[in-house]
Amino acid sequence: MEQLIEILNSVKPGVDFKKEQNLIEDHILDSLTIVMLVAQLNDEFDIEITPLDIVPENFKSAEAIYKMIERLEEE
Repeated sequence: MEQLIEILNSVKPGVDFKKEQNLIEDHILDSLTIVMLVAQLNDEFDIEITPLDIVPENFKSAEAIYKMIERLEEE
């Protein structure tokens, strides 16, 4: 999780990702930020986030993103 928080902070500095629960609804992550985030997550965690995975539910919080990463690592 700490590795994810570091990546999130590099993509969008100044946000408390451990507390934020509505990254999409609160417009903290926009489409461009998500594209950059997906590229970094794919590289860092050696996973493949497909367009089918890029849905608001998977990016609403750091916890949701981490759960998606764990699921993709198992596949």
